[in-house]
Amino acid sequence: MKKELNIISMEGEVLLKDNLVRSSILPHTASELDRDVTIMGDTVVEGALYAHKLGIDNGDVEIKGALYTQLEMHVSTGAKGKVILRKSVASSDSVISYAKECNLMFMADINAKKVRLTHAFVAGSIYADEIQLDDCVVIGGVFSTKSIDMKNCIVGTFNSNSVFIEGSCYLLLPSAFSSMPLEVANGAKLFNLSLADLGAIYKGTPELANTGVIEMDAKTDELKTMLSEEQKTTLVYSYSVAGKVLAADLVDFERLQNHFLIGATAMGSQILRTYDLGIGADGQKAIIDSEKVAAMFFDILHGKTKVQAIDGKFSIQELAAKIPGVV
Repeated sequence: MKKELNIISMEGEVLLKDNLVRSSILPHTASELDRDVTIMGDTVVEGALYAHKLGIDNGDVEIKGALYTQLEMHVSTGAKGKVILRKSVASSDSVISYAKECNLMFMADINAKKVRLTHAFVAGSIYADEIQLDDCVVIGGVFSTKSIDMKNCIVGTFNSNSVFIEGSCYLLLPSAFSSMPLEVANGAKLFNLSLADLGAIYKGTPELANTGVIEMDAKTDELKTMLSEEQKTTLVYSYSVAGKVLAADLVDFERLQNHFLIGATAMGSQILRTYDLGIGADGQKAIIDSEKVAAMFFDILHGKTKVQAIDGKFSIQELAAKIPGVV
């Protein structure tokens, strides 16, 4: 049984284990600005949390308010169980977790100088100077001013000065960007899920025809664009299946529920009601639940759920026939 704490006011380090904190953990005096917080496990913080350094040794942990650290937020490598951060997480330096057996879930954005995550789910976006992701799912975008290293990840999109990918990486949106050519490790592959029937996969119903995952080629799908503003010119490399998505939108029979599924998951921490995708294979409403969405994407990433493939090719004649007034 958790011990309830109503007010946290200590000048030294705060240690939490088997606690339910009814308030926020915020500094009240100047001496508390450099206070470290360590969560040893089985703790719920119902408010916001401020710390010089936050360490999470083990689950289960839930922080319902926003989180900010001066130095770092760190999850111990050996941590297990569930760690859920309901609101935005920010750090003046770093957000780090190499815990492979911990279900780490960020339900909003992450903003820090360095972000290094292993086996984490992010419902929002990541903003940082340097980003390293391994076995992660990011519903939003991965945005870095310097570099992004990704290994076996699903992300909405990315934009950085340099991007390096290993293993199998997936995009949820049609396009991604970098200032330098995309670096691809030997054997690495880039896929696009913007035309996959994610709604059907979530509900457990058959995928629609003419939907599926598209394998991208870092060379043939690369487009160079020069952007000019006054005296400054910037070269941008984009990797896109936008033309194929446009064609599919014109020839497809039904509308996919991808944007609704992704949007409701990303906004889950900010909305007061739940949404559903209709009736699932079990005859019940397919309620959009962030943890179930995370499980679905990790099953796709780990190969437990197979997504049917489409080659992304289309006929100009078939496309023209679908446009009114074109013979």
